[in-house]
Formats: sequence, structure tokens, C-alpha cells
Amino acid sequence: MLAPFGEQLPFPECTTPSDSAAEVLLRYLDFYRSVVATKLRGLSGADLRGSRLPSGWAPIELAMHLRHVERRWLEWGFEGRDVAEPWGDERDGRWYVGPDQSLEDLLLALSEQAATTRRIVLAHDLAEIGAPGERWSGAPPARLDRILLHLVQEYARHTGHLDIVRELADGTTGE
Repeated sequence: MLAPFGEQLPFPECTTPSDSAAEVLLRYLDFYRSVVATKLRGLSGADLRGSRLPSGWAPIELAMHLRHVERRWLEWGFEGRDVAEPWGDERDGRWYVGPDQSLEDLLLALSEQAATTRRIVLAHDLAEIGAPGERWSGAPPARLDRILLHLVQEYARHTGHLDIVRELADGTTGE
């Protein structure tokens, strides 16, 4: 079992040498996951489970959402695996986390998902096309590089959302 995220990782600078484009994309995902964990851990219990935004989502729900996003795109989508509850981060059309689910449990699940993501990515060529399946809703499956770019933008966007939440909650700004 993996430990949940520890210290926030440094930003993956463009000048940092890398063996592959896959490793570069994985570094960005690792970085954003670490930022998400740091920002979530810095919130009080009320701010973690409450919302300061008109849309009503709670920050803790983001950890659950991001874990499921990776599962949907890589396990259920790209590899075409049978995944129990691929939309398990939602209830009644909204993100959902049960009251018995702790932040550390969710971050542990996200950390385990990160290891699965890394295994999948390193076992395939970035130009490889995903398996046909229900995930694609009848469209042709996506290439692995496109899926990873989508995941990087998903994390970057949601990290920006957490930037705003932290600033509203306690004045903390930046990565």
C-alpha cells in the first residue's frame, strides 16, 4: 500500500531532463496531485466539507472526483477494463463524498490510483489507441497521449479552483 502524498513536489520545469514524453506528462500529474493534497490538507474541517462557491462543491469532493477521473480515462477507457462504479464520484448529478470518508482515505485512494496510472502509461506507447468500449459512448477510442493531456488539463484546472477556495478560506495564495 502506498502512503498518501507527503510534501508538495516542485514544478516540473521544462529544462529538467527526461527519458520520455510519458515521463514528462506523469511528472506534471504527480506535481498537480501533490498540490491538490497540500491545498486540501490546509483547509479546516468546515472549509473542507463546506462550499464557498455558488456551484456548491466541497473541496473534499475534488479528491474523490480526480481519483475517479483517472480510473474512467485510463482503466475503463484506455484499457477497456470492467470498472465497478466508474461514476462513483457522483450522486444525483453532483460530486459526492460520504460523511464517513476521510480526506486521508481519499488521498490514499488517489495515491494508489496514481501508481496504477503510472503502470498503465509506462506499459504502453503514447501513440497507442485505447480499447473500444462503453467509455467512449460510440466514438472512436482516444490515444494515450491525448488522454494524458486531458488529465493534465483537468488537474491544472481543478488546482486553480482550489487556489481560489484557499484564498477565500484563509488567504493562502499560490502553488
